[in-house]
Amino acid sequence: MAAEEIERLEERIAWLERHVMEQDKVMLEQSKALEKASEALKAIREQLNSREPPLDPNERPPHY
Repeated sequence: MAAEEIERLEERIAWLERHVMEQDKVMLEQSKALEKASEALKAIREQLNSREPPLDPNERPPHY
């Protein structure tokens, strides 16, 4: 292989390694965001489940 070809391959490898590291960072950030969203959804579900059941529209209010 000529020196130019080796240099070109080394540049491509360096670019690919940098690209992979950047993708890893983005995936880690997305994982953290997804975890936060999942925790928030869980909290909202717990709040909704702890509420009293909705009133029956056919039921008369207690003052009747």
